[in-house]
Amino acid sequence: MRFEGKSYVGHLDWRHDRGGDELLLSSPFGQSVAEIVSDAGGARLTGSDGSTRTAATADELLQSVLAYPLPLRRLLVWLRGGDPNAADITLDELGRPRHLRQEDWRIDYEYDRADPQALPGRLFVERESGFTLRLRIDAWQALPPTENAP
Repeated sequence: MRFEGKSYVGHLDWRHDRGGDELLLSSPFGQSVAEIVSDAGGARLTGSDGSTRTAATADELLQSVLAYPLPLRRLLVWLRGGDPNAADITLDELGRPRHLRQEDWRIDYEYDRADPQALPGRLFVERESGFTLRLRIDAWQALPPTENAP
């Protein structure tokens, strides 16, 4: 992540399911820095020192901690291949999103496999204000089927 001339490097382990999100933020060497858990009841951040902070949503919590709006809900949509309602989207030769513009955000996608169904391996997120986030996705895992699924 780069913002206001400073760069931050780390590891993010993100588990998203129908009930909410769990994010574990770690240093580049694997030391836990913080854990964020969010669901319909709100969001809670627990620091490595045991301190906690809460907010109504994970987006609000990240805003208060980072002092910059990182739209977690949008990031989830962007990770899955973009918003089909976005005004400006460019597809690659396999029909996958390559570039996406939404409001003042620009998202660029790179893929590890030449498969039309492949999910992105890298995501580059930039905001016109100078915020940059680069994500390398090491692994995608499908959600287990729900009990009510056919």
